[in-house]
Amino acid sequence: MSTYKAAVVQASSVPFDPGASAEKATRLVLEAAAAGARLAVFPEVFLGGYPKGSSFGAPVGLRKPEGRDAFRRYYDGAIDLDGPEVAVLVEAVRTTGLFVVIGCLERDGGTLYCTALFLDGENGLVGKHRKLMPTGSERLIWGFGDGSTMPVFETSLGRIGAVICWENYMPALRLAMYDKQVSIYCAPTADDRDTWASSMQHIALEGRCYVLSACQHITRGAFDADYDCALGDAPDTVLMRGGSLIVSPHGQIVAGPDFSGETILYADIDLDEVTRGKYDFDVVGHYARPDIFRLTVDESKRSAVVRKS
Repeated sequence: MSTYKAAVVQASSVPFDPGASAEKATRLVLEAAAAGARLAVFPEVFLGGYPKGSSFGAPVGLRKPEGRDAFRRYYDGAIDLDGPEVAVLVEAVRTTGLFVVIGCLERDGGTLYCTALFLDGENGLVGKHRKLMPTGSERLIWGFGDGSTMPVFETSLGRIGAVICWENYMPALRLAMYDKQVSIYCAPTADDRDTWASSMQHIALEGRCYVLSACQHITRGAFDADYDCALGDAPDTVLMRGGSLIVSPHGQIVAGPDFSGETILYADIDLDEVTRGKYDFDVVGHYARPDIFRLTVDESKRSAVVRKS
C-alpha cells in the first residue's frame, strides 16, 4: 500500500489511571479508523501519564517522604505489558486493523520505563522501544533503555519505528533509525515548544522519511487537586499545549502544529515520496557512510581539511 491516511492523536491521558487512558485511547482509535486512518500515533506516556511539574520531593542529597509517596502512586499507575490495558488496545487494533504507536509507563520489576508500544491489527503487541536517555529529572523516576529495543517494523504502511521526545536530539540514535530504512518515523513527545516543529522538519529532511509527532494537550484540571505541581494549581492552567504535527520526507509540514486543544490530525502518506526524497539524498549511501570522508585538523595552519579516506 503506497498511499493511505495517517493520524496523530493530540489528547490528554488520564493521569495515574492507565485503565481509563486505555479506554480513551480505544475510543480515539475507533474515531481515527472511522475517518479512514490506517496508522495512529499517540503521545509520550499516554498510558500512565507524564507527571509535568512534579518534583517527586527530590532536592539534591535529599528524598522527602511526600516524594516517596508520589513515586509510589506513579508506580501504581504503570502498566505490565501482559496486563488489561494492553489487552484493551489489542482488541481495538484487531477490530479496526490500525497500526498504533502509543507511549506508556512500563513497569518491569522495581523499575519504570518510558516506552513506546507497537500494536498491529493482525498480530497484537509486536514490539516496544524503551527510551534510552530520560531527560533531566525524568532520570529520577525512569530507568534507561539498554538499546536492545530499537525496532523498525516492515509493514504494508512502510517501515515503522519510534524515537521518544528528546531522544530525537541524539544523532547516533537517529542514524540507527535511518540505517534501518525507517520510512514512518514516529516521535511521541512531551515537548510543546515552538522549536519542536523545526526539529521534526530537520529529521524528515535528514532521514527522507515521514515524521509523525504526537504531544498531549492537558491542563492542571486533569490531575487530582492534591497533585504537587510547580506550574500552579488553577484547573485551567495548560501543562502541555500540544503542537503535534506531521512532516513529509521533503520537510514540508502537512498537518499541524496544532495548539488549540484535543484533536486528531490527519495527513495522506505517499510512500513513493520517501523514494523520491532519496533521489538527491540517499541516507544509507553516499551521505551516510562515515568512512567516505574524514575530518582532520592541520594544527600548523589552524584550518580544517577534509580528505578522502
